[in-house]
Amino acid sequence: MTAIIGAAITALVVILIFAMGYVKAPPDQAFIISGLRKEPRILIGRAGVKIPFFERVDKLYLGQMTVDIKTEQSVPTNDFINVDVDAVAKVRIATDRIINIGTEDSPVKVKGILLASKNFLNKAPAQIAQELKDSLQGNMREIIGTLDLRTINTDRDSFSDQVMLKASKDMDKLGIEIISCNIQNVTDENGLIRDLGADNTARIKKDAAIAKAQADRDVAIAQAEADRASNDAKVAAQTEIAQKNNELDIKKAALKKQADTAQAEADAAYEIQNQEQQKTIQAATVNAEIAKVEREAELKQKEVLVKQQELAAEIEKKADADKYRAEKDAEAKLIQRQREAEARKYEQEKEAEAQKAKAEAMKYAAEQEAAGIKAKYDAEAAGIAAKGRAEAESIKAQGLAEAEAMEKKAEAYKKYNGAAMAEMMIKIMPQMAAEIAKPLSQIDKINIYGTGDGSNGASQISGNMPVVMKQVFDTMSEATGVDFSEIMKAGTYDAKVNKNVNITGLNDVEIKATPKKDSDK
Repeated sequence: MTAIIGAAITALVVILIFAMGYVKAPPDQAFIISGLRKEPRILIGRAGVKIPFFERVDKLYLGQMTVDIKTEQSVPTNDFINVDVDAVAKVRIATDRIINIGTEDSPVKVKGILLASKNFLNKAPAQIAQELKDSLQGNMREIIGTLDLRTINTDRDSFSDQVMLKASKDMDKLGIEIISCNIQNVTDENGLIRDLGADNTARIKKDAAIAKAQADRDVAIAQAEADRASNDAKVAAQTEIAQKNNELDIKKAALKKQADTAQAEADAAYEIQNQEQQKTIQAATVNAEIAKVEREAELKQKEVLVKQQELAAEIEKKADADKYRAEKDAEAKLIQRQREAEARKYEQEKEAEAQKAKAEAMKYAAEQEAAGIKAKYDAEAAGIAAKGRAEAESIKAQGLAEAEAMEKKAEAYKKYNGAAMAEMMIKIMPQMAAEIAKPLSQIDKINIYGTGDGSNGASQISGNMPVVMKQVFDTMSEATGVDFSEIMKAGTYDAKVNKNVNITGLNDVEIKATPKKDSDK
């Protein structure tokens, strides 16, 4: 627990020291932290931490500073003329430079910012500029004494360079860097600079006047030469123009003569050509009239042919339309009759199927009845086998007789089924034919067209009736399973029955029944 409290206190102390000692220098100032180390720490545009109570923070301005340099009193030049000079110097702290403050034999190199921190620490820019002013003024006075008045006025760049070079040695010792030095104004007490300017002005005016006179002379001479050359050129041009005009007139006369001759020849040729053209036009007009008459006659003939063709086409078109309409009407009525016949055929098929089902049911009932009687008598025969053979023979004979009778009855039912259905269908065929022909009786008018195969339309319609009846007849045969065509062909119904009846189980006695022959009937 104590260790935790100690660690907490230590952390709190560290945080407190950090909060109290945290500093951050702007880009135009240097924070110099000193106290514990031999060489102070310098912060420029970055943050740092000083240890409270053991270190301190001092500030040094690093921005550009302007120093006004004035002689304040007249300074004699090399030619002993008193002058007053105004100049402006731009200086700043030499932050990146390493300055030698020793001698050539024993050099001592120090950072410029450390030298400046010893001289200008915590001072405002105006205060630093004021302290530098005296040193810069002394250096400028020394340079003025080495130059003459004309050089100072005419070569100010060299003058300012010499001042910077002279002052830089002193500024290095202070940790200051001279950026620039500009000469603003130079004056003297006696106005010699103004007189030098007047002398120069007079000389310049004299030179300008002489130059102007010479220029005027040269202009006059050049103008005269130009006028003469212009006049000569004008005379020569006019002479040449006159000659050209004369030659032009001569050429015009010759051309006019040629033109008149050509015009006369052209007029004569035009008259001759005109006469020839008139003849040609007249001949062409006569031929055109003849051709026009011929074309009109041909046109009339063609118009008559066209009218005849149009009339024939219209008659043929009308006939084709009537024919097509009649064919479509006949086809529609025929389709309607076919649909009605198919409907009646479907109803008859359904009725025939019902009759067939009824006959099959009757047949099945008879067969079941015969089987039942046979089984009954077989059982009775088996029951009375002990009473004697004679009684068994009697019973068996009676059973065989009844079984044979029932089997014949069933066979008769079976035969009756096909015959009855055939007779029933034959009886209703006239009614079916009447119903099939019934739609034809409702047709008011029929247009009959030949097909070009040698048969007429009426024969085709009448020929369709047997075909329709045969289709109905065949459909009835397929629906009932009775071949009506075979029944119609037969003269008599085949009632002969050939079969064997075997009855077993009566004490191994086999009874065989055979159909009667024609001699036994």
